[in-house]
Amino acid sequence: MHKFTVTVTREFDADTAEEAALLMYQELTNGRAPLEYSVTDETRVATGLTLDREKADEFASTDHTADPGNW
Repeated sequence: MHKFTVTVTREFDADTAEEAALLMYQELTNGRAPLEYSVTDETRVATGLTLDREKADEFASTDHTADPGNW
């Protein structure tokens, strides 16, 4: 199993860093999941990814913890 750092970047107009973080939180809890990500692996190689909404929703609806490959 490998380790990855997944980052979502959004730009917000705000008066403070806390307000910007709260706006991000609001967007994540009220909106649809983002599709654009930056993924960095354990060797610090970064890759930009844009997911297909239909495939991402299908993946999200499956319980992947039941997969023996995840044990």
